[in-house]
Amino acid sequence: MHQPTNTSLPAGARLGLGLGALGVVFGDIGTSPLYTMKECVARLPDMAWRDGVLGILSLITWSILLVVCIKYLWFITRADKCGEGGIFSLLALIHTGHTENKRPSRLTATTFLLLVGAALLYGDGVITPAISVLGAAEGFAAISPRFTPGIIAGIACGILVGLFYFQHKGTKRIGGIFGPVMLVWFGVLAVLGGWHLLDEPHVFLALNPAHGLRLLLEHPSSAATLLGGVVLAITGVEALYADMGHFGRPAITQAWYAVPFGALLLNYYGQGAYLLSHPGTSENPFFAMAPAGIARTFLTGLAILAAIIASQALISGAYSLTRQAIQLGYFPRLKIIHTNADQSGQIYVPLVNTLLAIGSILTVFGFGSTEQLATAYGIAVTGTMVITTIAFVIVTHRTWHWAPWVTMVLGAGFLAIDLPFFLANVRKIADGGWLPLAIAAAVLAIMVTWKAGRSAVFARIYHQGLSDPELLEVVRSKRVLRINGSAVFMVSSPNVAPIALLHHVKSNRALQRTVVLLSVLTEETPSVPDADRLTLTELGEGMWRAVGRYGFMQSPDVNELVAQIQTQGVPLKPAATTYYFNREMIVTGGDARMWEWQKRFYAVLVRNARPANDYYQIPPTQIIEMGLPVHI
Repeated sequence: MHQPTNTSLPAGARLGLGLGALGVVFGDIGTSPLYTMKECVARLPDMAWRDGVLGILSLITWSILLVVCIKYLWFITRADKCGEGGIFSLLALIHTGHTENKRPSRLTATTFLLLVGAALLYGDGVITPAISVLGAAEGFAAISPRFTPGIIAGIACGILVGLFYFQHKGTKRIGGIFGPVMLVWFGVLAVLGGWHLLDEPHVFLALNPAHGLRLLLEHPSSAATLLGGVVLAITGVEALYADMGHFGRPAITQAWYAVPFGALLLNYYGQGAYLLSHPGTSENPFFAMAPAGIARTFLTGLAILAAIIASQALISGAYSLTRQAIQLGYFPRLKIIHTNADQSGQIYVPLVNTLLAIGSILTVFGFGSTEQLATAYGIAVTGTMVITTIAFVIVTHRTWHWAPWVTMVLGAGFLAIDLPFFLANVRKIADGGWLPLAIAAAVLAIMVTWKAGRSAVFARIYHQGLSDPELLEVVRSKRVLRINGSAVFMVSSPNVAPIALLHHVKSNRALQRTVVLLSVLTEETPSVPDADRLTLTELGEGMWRAVGRYGFMQSPDVNELVAQIQTQGVPLKPAATTYYFNREMIVTGGDARMWEWQKRFYAVLVRNARPANDYYQIPPTQIIEMGLPVHI
């Protein structure tokens, strides 16, 4: 178990990390006060107003304490892979504890479960920008009744169009203001909430968990509905874990307790005090707390900025998640653009951006208000929470070898919190919860099909591949003419001969004097140090086998690898080298262990995937592709 630390950094650097974490990590959970209390109050059963408000506040308070402070910050964030968190880091940790200490060749139940968790995050990536921006735009209704729901939805869509349009410019230019803006946002939350505490000091009675438990036990028919609203207060908690690699666990923990934790509680209790002093009100208490006029207009503008920042974190997270899935072989190759030469983590994936934009905008138009959209929100978040708990328990048992009773008690305790939230949201499937599930199902189908297809193709092509000595015998043949020049043959495994090379020799009866067999592998670690990037072995007859290793948070660069190969004494000229690839043409109807629909779907994915040469950043004028029909 590796625990990143930044305690050795200067105080200024630690403050900088904490400020950055405010802008990236806490944006989603930090904008929850925009709509959480309003949705919870709207779901209250017919009961005493005071008891209902105190019960809701109590449930929100203890949800934040138990889920954010204890589960995630105290336990889950300890499960890092070289300092990185998130679903795929858990997958890597589980495989680290595998008995053979290698990635299983087949899709195990545990791997499938984690892929479900990853797929659910895409559903969250569509809904979070929609509900965050729409919730902020609803502040206009508190300014003037002329802002009808249709106009507000149009404003929200306009903001989303601008947000997604500017993604290609990267976050480098605007990233510097994220932290300061969110610091102001949390400051306003605290001041606004603290100011209204004077309206009804008895609101602090909600610190007693008995109020929340009594609300659920005395109104069991409304318990699921109420928990479905309360969970909105902790949406975004996965970001604390997923973005851990950017700032480190200490910076995230310190930043949480220094700013968002207190600011959020103050604001929720301020809203509660406002509601207690205004019984039966139907206004959104968040905006109603601000005085009408300039103050409320300022709050609406600031809320929109905060919502944009919260959305940006989810969008950037979807890009990173996609790159990780591609690197680990669970997703087709897509165009990835690096928007900051100094930060490899700042990337832009055009196709993902377009799909998220379309999904978020259609979601706003389809639901129209946060009240309607809240029915679709939560199921993706709670589903991921449950999966994270299960994966964490597996890591504690298989990788860390904790005592079984400790693992069981911890897992049971976490699931006792997660499952009620998840089951409360399951009932919302017919009312909109189907949306994130449909998105997740589509993403999961792609990941599982691509992985199964790649495995089937590899088994079909390489099950009888030539060994290196046999390959050398082919090259030594008097029928093969060695010509001047250099060639790089891309091969998926460092243990087999490239099919492209065999086809080239068979067709042309010739081979360059300098030949490099290059494999690019992805390790189940976030990054591979430059010193461990390249392994080079001389085979003889002017042939070398090279293996380039990258982490799942890194993007491969073949040009860079070839330059390193040259510096190690291999006589090739990168600018004059020819690169050979296989171009697979999938033919369905074979005996591969896949459903027939999967075979057809895989064929479609292969035809539309970004060519390998583009993904590896190789000039197209130096590429030769060899057609390779594969019957699966």
